[in-house]
Amino acid sequence: MNKLRNLLLGWSGRHGVLLFCCLVWSAARAEEIQSPNKQLTLSVVLQEGGVPTYSLTYKGKPVLKPGKLGLELKNTTSLTSGFSVANTQRRTFDESWQPVWGEVKTIRNHYNELALTLTQAQTNRTMLVRFRLFDDGLGFRYEFPRQKDLDYFTVKEEKTQFALTGDHKAFWLPGDYDTQEYSTVTSNLSEVRGRMKAAVTPNASQKTFSDTGVQTPLMLKRNQDGLYLNIHEAALMDYSTMHLELDDKNFVLESHLTPDAVGDKGNLQTPCQSPWRTVIVSDKAADILTSKLVLNLNEPTKFKDVSWIKPVKYVGVWWEMITGKSTWSYTNMDNIKLDSVDYKTVKPNGTHAANTAHVKEYIDFAAKHGFDAVLVEGWNTGWEDWFGKHKDYVFDFVTPYPDFNVPELQQYAAGKNVKIIMHHETSGSVRNYERHLDSAFQFMNKYGYNAVKTGYVGDIVPLGHRHYDQWMVNHYNFVLEKAAQHKIMVNGHEAVRPTGLSRTYPNLIGNEAARGTEYESFGGNNADHTTILPFTRLIGGPMDYTPGIFQTRISAYNPQNNSFVHSTLVRQLALYVTMYSPLQMAADLPETYNKYLDAFQFIKDVAVDWDDTKVLEAEPGDYITYARKAKGKSSWFVGSTCDEQGRTSKINLSFLEPGKKYVATIYADAKDAHYEKNPMAYQIRKLNVTSKSKLTQYCAPGGGYAISLVEAGR
Repeated sequence: MNKLRNLLLGWSGRHGVLLFCCLVWSAARAEEIQSPNKQLTLSVVLQEGGVPTYSLTYKGKPVLKPGKLGLELKNTTSLTSGFSVANTQRRTFDESWQPVWGEVKTIRNHYNELALTLTQAQTNRTMLVRFRLFDDGLGFRYEFPRQKDLDYFTVKEEKTQFALTGDHKAFWLPGDYDTQEYSTVTSNLSEVRGRMKAAVTPNASQKTFSDTGVQTPLMLKRNQDGLYLNIHEAALMDYSTMHLELDDKNFVLESHLTPDAVGDKGNLQTPCQSPWRTVIVSDKAADILTSKLVLNLNEPTKFKDVSWIKPVKYVGVWWEMITGKSTWSYTNMDNIKLDSVDYKTVKPNGTHAANTAHVKEYIDFAAKHGFDAVLVEGWNTGWEDWFGKHKDYVFDFVTPYPDFNVPELQQYAAGKNVKIIMHHETSGSVRNYERHLDSAFQFMNKYGYNAVKTGYVGDIVPLGHRHYDQWMVNHYNFVLEKAAQHKIMVNGHEAVRPTGLSRTYPNLIGNEAARGTEYESFGGNNADHTTILPFTRLIGGPMDYTPGIFQTRISAYNPQNNSFVHSTLVRQLALYVTMYSPLQMAADLPETYNKYLDAFQFIKDVAVDWDDTKVLEAEPGDYITYARKAKGKSSWFVGSTCDEQGRTSKINLSFLEPGKKYVATIYADAKDAHYEKNPMAYQIRKLNVTSKSKLTQYCAPGGGYAISLVEAGR
């Protein structure tokens, strides 16, 4: 540019100066689009040196300052500069579609699109950047068409920037290649570095990468005007998971991809594309929760027949092992040779929970109370010796322990109209799971299992790979596709956090990828935990949070465990509404529910699939109140959860159908309830309401409330 400037300034006369001005204007000309409601404006500019940048405004105010775009490549010229615009295309898209299951019956997908084809003269390469601007935010991705001079290539790092306007309040997790099972930290971005060390708590597999690295979805609130932002990604396929590296002096977030076993961030072959980078924007917290932007950026379902995919409410042989009351393993032997041990000759430990008689008790409980299924963990051989050992071959996923009779339990459950949910703990040995996948799913088909909970506890084997690298992302998606061939639904634990792929693969009915209820037995989740997760983890898809713990003192099951559930009993009911999932577990033990059948009634009644959803109140880290309408019914359910401060919630019921009367059953914290001091104190009352009614309800510290609203006479 300097050579060009000197040449042009050397020209004499008016025309030379005009020509220079014209060329400079052309090089920096902004390409702009607005959202359909015209409140968001996207501007894309090639800066000096052909560096592509983008910026975003909301209602005329900057949201993102100019941030750079591009990819740094390995052993070749990077795709970060030297570009010119070869082509520009715009279009408007507007459709409505119905999810197989979801929070609403119909989703509108309405956006304005800008597609810029960029050419790099130095290399004769082409990169297309596609932007979609919705009323609630922005999605963009990189696309690489088939071309002679860009065939196979390796990504050294993606250089996408999110240039914030200042030091925002953030709800963040430490950037980690293997886990999201951390407590969310609430702080200004400028405080991330100072709080990172304390935020990194132990996990079975973890690898942090920076003092300022954080994960997505990242929830932000602008301090000066209360604007809410959420940064994530959508449609993560054949690519590495994105984290964010924070420049805490300039408040610029830059993408940081998970490396593979040799340190590469991605191996691609044209034609190919990146996942979408997403930014949800609103001055109302509730709008973040109701956004369907991430789902809309995924492809429609690949399945022609989805009749076999059904939302599930289940109980399970699980919490008793989590608390230490029972064990997954059949014996207490350690270092046994799994390829030669004869379990019929070894002495059982007497605490193995997945035995035929005990599982029948769970099946009976599920049938009596109208639950769809029973999850059984620890049913198969191999649990004695694998944790932390990095073994390639542990489980074969088809061989039961001697005390677990597969055919007998299949027949017993079928007679009660109850399904059994399979459990596949892979021990992180991915190659072993893939070698057994066909036989494992055939085994499930043979014995009537239609859903599986997968687990990836510990380091990934082969060693060097990470839970969130490209190779593992492809594995998770391969399992979904293979499961679909066998008409099996998947609930993935310790897997990559979701990015809306449940639209494409609706058999992905559950995910973990965050600190769930199990951590209440490992020391506890913060009281504000469930007021944050819907703004972070659940942006990409539902979570199998496993709520419903009524006995909040873990010592009641295991005297050696002094942990407690950081929640009142009533808030455990509210979570069935606030923590959306088409897969909901009543996680506590049947004998405990039998002591509190009046409160348990809400878990029996609450739906798992919805026609409509309203957010009545919301502030991340403080409180959330949802109202949801049951699929195909007139009933509504309300759930509210708050932090350790407690509060008084005021809501109106205008979402109810006008002119109709409803019976409201309110499950509330007692006046003296407290998540730590008096968690199991509750009261239940009924009253008649209409769409004109307004309610005021006390929420105890770490508490909330749950309401069922049934049309009178139904």
